[in-house]
Order: sequence, then C-alpha cells, then structure tokens
Amino acid sequence: MQPLLAYYGDDFTGSTDVMEVLQWSGIPTILFLSPPSEQQFSRFSHYRAFGIAGRSRSMSPADMNSHLPSVFEFLFESAARFVHYKTCSTADSSPQIGSIGCALDLGRRYTDQSVIPVLIAAPNLGRYQAFGNLFARSGLDSEPYRLDRHPTMMQHPITPMHEADLRLHFKNQTQTTMALYDILKFENADLPSLSQLASGANAILLDAVNEAQILSLGGLLDDLANETNPCFVVGSSGIEYALTNWWRTRGSCQDRELPSFPGVDQILVVTGSCSPVTARQIEYAGAQGFQLIDIRTDELLLPRTRSAAITNAVDSSLAALRIGKSVILHSSLGPLDPRVQRVKNVLTALGLDAQAIREQSGQQIGPHLGQILKQILNEFSLPRIAIAGGDSSGFIAQELEIEAVEAVAYVAPGSPLCKAHAKNALHGIELLFKGGQVGRDDLWITVRDGTQEPKIT
Repeated sequence: MQPLLAYYGDDFTGSTDVMEVLQWSGIPTILFLSPPSEQQFSRFSHYRAFGIAGRSRSMSPADMNSHLPSVFEFLFESAARFVHYKTCSTADSSPQIGSIGCALDLGRRYTDQSVIPVLIAAPNLGRYQAFGNLFARSGLDSEPYRLDRHPTMMQHPITPMHEADLRLHFKNQTQTTMALYDILKFENADLPSLSQLASGANAILLDAVNEAQILSLGGLLDDLANETNPCFVVGSSGIEYALTNWWRTRGSCQDRELPSFPGVDQILVVTGSCSPVTARQIEYAGAQGFQLIDIRTDELLLPRTRSAAITNAVDSSLAALRIGKSVILHSSLGPLDPRVQRVKNVLTALGLDAQAIREQSGQQIGPHLGQILKQILNEFSLPRIAIAGGDSSGFIAQELEIEAVEAVAYVAPGSPLCKAHAKNALHGIELLFKGGQVGRDDLWITVRDGTQEPKIT
C-alpha cells in the first residue's frame, strides 16, 4: 500500500506528536526509531503513514549533511503522497545547531516542486503565527508569548530564541528564498494558491492563528500535492492538523474517538528536560506522593564517578518502587537548577566549547539515563513508564532497544500513550514520551491514574 504520508522528526517527542494527530484521525501510523530495514518496513506495510524519530534538532549542519540525505532518499522512495520534515512547534534551531534551514535546503534536492510550504504554527498546541511572528504558550494554560519573550524559549539552554519573526530567524540558516502567506490572505473569498503567492520564492512561510485558517491551509497543501507527488513540506504537526482537518471535509479520513486508558498501581518517569513546565509537573507529582530522585548528571559525565551515580539512581528507585511508590528520576528542576551549570562546567573542563556543549549535552547524558532505566526495568517489572525531554527520549529509547512505537491512547496534546514494538522483554510495554513544553501540571498523575472512569461494582 502506498503511504499517505512519511515523515522524519527532528526529535523524538515531536515525532510522537505527528503520530498522534494521524492516528486519532483514522490514519494508522507507525513510528520507527531509526530508518527501518526492508524486512522491518514490510512487517508494518499495512500502516497508512510512517515516521522516523530522529535527533537532528541537536545536530550541527555538518552532521545534518552527513545524516539526512539517506533519510530523505528513503522517505521520497517510499512514494508517499507527502514527505514531511517535522520541526518543533517553537522553531527550536539556530545556524549552528538543529538548523531548519539546512534541512530545508537538503530536502529540496529530492523534489522539483515550485515552492516548499513551511508551517510552524499549531493552534491546537498553543502555537500561533501572525505576520511571520511566532507566539507560544508556556504550558497549556498560560497566555501566548511572542517567542523572543517566551519564558522558556528566550533562555533555552541550546537554542535560545532572540527573534520571533521566522523570516529573519530562518534567513541566517538557509539559502532558500522565503515568501510569507500572511493572515490577511484568509479574508479573500478565493484563497491564492501557494505557488501563486510565492512570487518566485522557493519556500513560503504560512501564518495561522485559528482552526479555520489551519483548515484552509490543509486545502492549499492538498492542492499542491496534486501538482507534485511526493509533496515536500516542512514544519510542526500543524502540517498534520491542517491535512487531516481538510481530508475530513472530503470524507477521506474520519476522527476516531480519543481512546482512554486504565490506571496502574505505579509508574516510573525519567526526565532529562530543563523546561520550567516539566519542573512544575515534577513538583506537582511530588506533592501528590511521587518519590522524586535527583540524578547527578554531572557525575554521569565522568568515568570515575559514573558507575556510582548510576548505581545510586538505580538503587534509590528500586527501593521506592518496592514499597509501592511511583518514582520520578529527574536531571533538573528547570533551567536554573544548579545541575545545569555543573554539567556545563564538567563539559568545559573536558575541552568542549560553548557550541560543542549545546550540540553534545543531550548525547552525553541521554544514553546514561537510558542505562539507568534499563537496569531498573531488569530488576522491577512495570507495565507503564514515561520519559520527558525531546533529546533525551530518543537516546533512552535506543538504550531500551525499542524498534518502533504506535499510539494507543490519548493523554495530552502531543504526548500519546504508546505501545512498544521490541524484540526483547519490553515488547508491549506502555510508554509516554513528553516534550519539555507539553502538558498540564498534573500530567504524571494522569499517566499513572488513567483517564477511564472507574467501573461500578
């Protein structure tokens, strides 16, 4: 079966976000943790869409130039109607790391379409774009902030945002010329096509602040795919929200009822996120009886202290789990946690400059978080675990030797409960992967207690 859509996510949690949108729109979707072999791909060929969970958000342009061409070849050779390079909905990127512009330039090599749509806005997730400027909520309940004034993004440890106008933000990353489809265009009775409005530019940035505009963009994207197949698109899960909203109006897909899920006795959470949103969620769960355990992240980086730091985290977690506690292992409580600076100090002492630290901090710490989780699960069986942090999630999932995941229940926008496909004892375990900015304060309580109403007996 020809895939309807194939995508590469620039981090793990963003990849599950896309899967969720498609799955709840009646489009069965599988997410691979790395480009699948022919045999692996054939086992999941009945799915209508597929993704590859990547980590290009933490790559330099040199690494992207080395890594992404083979990925793009695989995606385009799948003959999917749409090929999507999935970015974070807060446009996390810079010329030096996670460059969305670099990925745009690389993807253009595999298509001759006249214009590449770039849609970062995702109103469903609290991401809005007006006149090229991106606004985002900080958690689901906050007011929207202009991105260069966003409490998290303006001080992001890897890609701080100093410019909200995405035309200017991307200009330093790409050789591709970019036009703007601004919100005033939606007032026209007959919307101009993306190709018409590009006026010779090779890409077009799409405004959207509400669901009606997202629906209109879905129609424009679908029309563009009729001109060029596969159709290459760049942006957040706003792409999938737009397409599935449009396809529903045409009768080619239909919403599924959001699946609920039962509670479990206890869960284990591992978080590598520095976000204040995640910090609030950790503190809320701690107040509700979760056992909070600090991970000595700076000690994980040094061979002489690593083993003891891993053993301490594993033993403390097992002790709490064995008396029935749910546990959260955390690498920080927000960006001002002293451990964040201690990690930078250690990496500096190891000879890394500021840029290398931004590029490598996730890959330096993430695998060790995965080793901690793997050792715990070898000793204590749990039906459900959760992982927070876009970079951390991918490294941890690789350490667990998970092959692919699929969404099985709704928890929070962009963070579905997933089932693991693996060739080890973790096959079938339930996992939730959460980006730093995602979810309400009570998220971990919901993951443990479920969303199904208790049965009356």
